[in-house]
Amino acid sequence: MPTAKPSIVFAHGLWADGSCYSKLIPVLQCEGHEVVSAQNSLDSLDGDVDAVHRALARVSAPALLVGHSWGGYVITAAGTDERVAGLVYIAALGPDTGETPEALIGKFDPPPLFSHLDSEDGRIWISRDGISDFCGDLPQEEQRLVWATQGAPRAEVLGSTVGEPAWRTRPSWFLVTTRDRAVNPELQRFAAQRMGATVAEVDSSHVPMLSRPQEVLDLIRRAASSL
Repeated sequence: MPTAKPSIVFAHGLWADGSCYSKLIPVLQCEGHEVVSAQNSLDSLDGDVDAVHRALARVSAPALLVGHSWGGYVITAAGTDERVAGLVYIAALGPDTGETPEALIGKFDPPPLFSHLDSEDGRIWISRDGISDFCGDLPQEEQRLVWATQGAPRAEVLGSTVGEPAWRTRPSWFLVTTRDRAVNPELQRFAAQRMGATVAEVDSSHVPMLSRPQEVLDLIRRAASSL
């Protein structure tokens, strides 16, 4: 039987895993939502979209997809699934048809984080001195944990493209992070305006689900209540 409230499926970004939403999931579960956080391999867009589809199969429809950073690409592609009713973008990349992450990022000044990335065995890592550009508003011990547990994406994901974007046919919400040093806030505003999203802003780094979880929860609640 469908639940009274929409289900919520999370898609994480680069240098993360599904546990990056650990400050949100218990709260949403207590509020009556079915919640699953997909574990993306960061090997390819197709593989990460498949992970979201598997997560959708484990919850009741309708579902709200929530994507952080690279997860914006993932939910833009996966969100055309008939089980999806809405999209929430968090400090995310919101592509249009045929647009790669490299091309989208290149529309604005490059973020400081990109000067602190290491490439090894075809994968991209955040260097130790770059973690403050990723999550600098977290306590030092949490920053060290984020660095130690980072998921390293294959370099090829930066050349990924989507087909017809889900935001053309699904309502969308967008949380812009104004102190973001990983995804330019102006790029976020551009993507949100292009998709016609309902926009909120928060004074945070690239990881508001860890540093400002209440504001992220507020936007998710707003989106869920409108479905």
